[in-house]
Order: sequence, then C-alpha cells, then structure tokens
Amino acid sequence: MKTLLKSLLLFIGMIAFSNTAFAQKTKTIQTATIKTVIHCDHCKACETCGERFNKTLLREKGVQMVELDEKAMTIKVVFNAKKTDLNKIKQAITKLGYDADDLKADPVAYEGLDNCCKA
Repeated sequence: MKTLLKSLLLFIGMIAFSNTAFAQKTKTIQTATIKTVIHCDHCKACETCGERFNKTLLREKGVQMVELDEKAMTIKVVFNAKKTDLNKIKQAITKLGYDADDLKADPVAYEGLDNCCKA
C-alpha cells in the first residue's frame, strides 16, 4: 500500500512540475504592436520597403513573425522574449528608416527609403 501511495504522489508531482514548466515556456512568446508612420498605401507590397521589413526583422534573433498594417500604421511582431526584447526590435525598425513608438527613425535610413515612403 505504501508503494502504491508513493507512486501516486510521485506521478502527481511529475504532472504538476510538467504543467509549471509548460506554462513558463508559453510566456516566452510575446506579441507586440508597434506604432509607426507610413506615408504610402503600398509599403507592405513595395519591393524595397516590404522586403526590408520581412528580411531585416525576421533576421533579428528571436523574431518569429512580422506583419505590417499600413492603414493602421502599425507593425505587429511576434517574438521570443528569451532571445530578444521589444527595445531591440524597435531599434531594428528605426534602422530601417521608420519610427517605432517613441523612437524616431534613423535619418540616414530614412533618406534611403523610396520617395513614395517619405513625407
């Protein structure tokens, strides 16, 4: 009887531990919506701007998905918080020539944008 009780307690403990570990793992994936300023209505499809967002931001360590919404002027980013943080992602966006919430676009990168993407 004692062996059965010990086995049952061990089994319950393993389940509780695995649930805790799983819960911590899911919190590492985060989604952020970053406000920006987009001056054209086709940046997502633009050969230079759209490609820059996808290629550059997806190369950032921990970034898993990038979605540009030119109408709402937002950039939705899904990232692994263990590998990067929101500030690093915002810095990468400013280096592309776009504002990222309270951070202003890098002036040199901004000048490199297509004329349709500038104010």
